[in-house]
Amino acid sequence: MSRAVSGRRHRPPWAVALGFLGESLVTAGVLVGLFTAYSLWWTDVLADRRSGHQAAQLRHTWTGPDSGEAAPAYLGADGLGFLHVPAMGRDYQVLIKLGTTPDVLNQGVAGVYREPYASAMPWDPVGNFALAAHRDGHGAKFHDLDAVAKGDAVVVETRDRWYVYRVDATLPQTTKEDVGVVAPVPAEAGYTAPGRYITLTTCTPVLTSRYRMAVWGSLVRVDPVDARRTPPPELRAG
Repeated sequence: MSRAVSGRRHRPPWAVALGFLGESLVTAGVLVGLFTAYSLWWTDVLADRRSGHQAAQLRHTWTGPDSGEAAPAYLGADGLGFLHVPAMGRDYQVLIKLGTTPDVLNQGVAGVYREPYASAMPWDPVGNFALAAHRDGHGAKFHDLDAVAKGDAVVVETRDRWYVYRVDATLPQTTKEDVGVVAPVPAEAGYTAPGRYITLTTCTPVLTSRYRMAVWGSLVRVDPVDARRTPPPELRAG
């Protein structure tokens, strides 16, 4: 009469070790993924909270009496104005501040390039108003920059003016060293002479900082701000 065989086959030590290593790697990968997602979400929360407070402060200062000083005089710590891009959301707006260093962009704002070229301001008679913002984390204000296309409107709001731009060209990917995208006359956009331009830049692909993408536009109109701060038609469409 044959004897029944019971129990599991004994696994050699190397197989046990490999199994343990595989399980450990899977667990580590899951933990890293969860930590990354949490970190991005939490930095978004903190950045949105900070930029929201600064935005409210800036708008509060705009309700006070006009000092009559030149426009650069109100480039305060809370920012110089707001960027509106309907292609990134009907109610999309982001606070604009000077500088593109991490301590500025991590506040959840769009930063104005000061180097390698000092950006012109929207009210300047000529030049390129070049901005950068994070694609992911820290507010991710340019996360959907790839949704902006030729012909779309980009509007800069200051205390007393709406600067309305129209997108002329986009560049899905370029190197981090391609500083020409923010030059006073960005040739890659097809511009050949000085004008009143705007450039928006961010990292690409999503969740990396390996490359840069760019959106370029040119000024088509300047509208005065009325007592009710009625937005231009480009921000009321739809």
